[in-house]
Amino acid sequence: MSFLSATLKRVKPSPTIAVTTKAQELKAAGRDVIGLGAGEPDFDTPDNIKTAGIAAINSGKTKYTAVDGIPELKKAICAKFARDNDLTYCPDQVTVGTGGKQVLYNAFMATLNAGDEVIIPAPYWVSYPDMVLLSGGEPVFVEATLEAGFKITAAQLEAAITPKTKWFLFNSPSNPTGAGYSWNELNALTDVLLRHPHVWVLTDDMYEHLSYGDFKFCTPAQVEPQLYDRTLTMNGVSKAYAMTGWRIGYAAGPRDLIGAIRKVQSQSTSNPCSISQWAAVEALNGPQDFITPNNAMFIHRRDLVVSMLNDATGIVCPKPEGAFYVYPSIAGCIGKTTPAGTKITNDEDFATALLEETGVAVVFGAAFGLSPNFRVSYATSDDALKEACTRIQTFCAGLSIG
Repeated sequence: MSFLSATLKRVKPSPTIAVTTKAQELKAAGRDVIGLGAGEPDFDTPDNIKTAGIAAINSGKTKYTAVDGIPELKKAICAKFARDNDLTYCPDQVTVGTGGKQVLYNAFMATLNAGDEVIIPAPYWVSYPDMVLLSGGEPVFVEATLEAGFKITAAQLEAAITPKTKWFLFNSPSNPTGAGYSWNELNALTDVLLRHPHVWVLTDDMYEHLSYGDFKFCTPAQVEPQLYDRTLTMNGVSKAYAMTGWRIGYAAGPRDLIGAIRKVQSQSTSNPCSISQWAAVEALNGPQDFITPNNAMFIHRRDLVVSMLNDATGIVCPKPEGAFYVYPSIAGCIGKTTPAGTKITNDEDFATALLEETGVAVVFGAAFGLSPNFRVSYATSDDALKEACTRIQTFCAGLSIG
């Protein structure tokens, strides 16, 4: 339609949402479908956080708030950054949005001009490039291969930087791979950034507390304090606190940047939900002891899925350091044909055939910028994971050459 904005031609709908929607449609039609596409914990929001939300309703805290967050939440966010990340911020350096996604989008809208470049390691969360494109910028991809642990090197980052580079977008642990950068690995990247003072750093730390085993989370401004004045550190309550539907994300950074983000938000959504903000205050200030047992369950599920997928013919599945995703390679399945006669020429073919022939919904790797792979979210029950992985094993075993 000529009536629609030409900007929309630069972007595509979210593939992860498309997969989830397709799985729901098949379920509604009576199909036995196991959805491994959604990126949200299956745990319920902790009771103390739900109680805080209910209390906010009962006490009348249901009106407009300050555009980018109530003072109590900003204070809690500052305390969180000091406690967990050794970062000192004042409330006027904090912005609160309707999920981390809005915070990222606001930052791009507030800073990008036509032709500005944003360096994005691939594989990446599906929304990163499209948010950059909607904001008038140009995504520049740096490939992080399976062989490299899905992590880019300092040399790769150095080679990607140009005079047009405005942001380096950094996500660890990663969606979709679960890969996490150690202090030394991140320090190698921050050393590069120190040599390029025109490049700012935008971090997506949403999976901070979903870190497993010996892996210790760290964030760029923590590793290299000299980057503090050109870093926007984003986080939120969605994943670790099982609050995806509450829609609260936040970030801290330089005051001028926070002010620009506030201006964008003031003319788009205005304040996030008041009730959700009060629940987030309790999430950040309240007990954190549920995180460890939740993570123990995620570790168990991760190990289960990694083991079963590595037993599938043609699949190689590395063990990630965090988040709740695995990102196996299906290089050994390319060129083969399914029992129903579908030729697997790429990972989208694989995911489509897997859903149609076995009822297992995954997201194909091309959506995340690295093929041939697919993403599995293991944030679901053991029984569902075992059944899904068994179906994947059977599907792969049934592929034939030619």
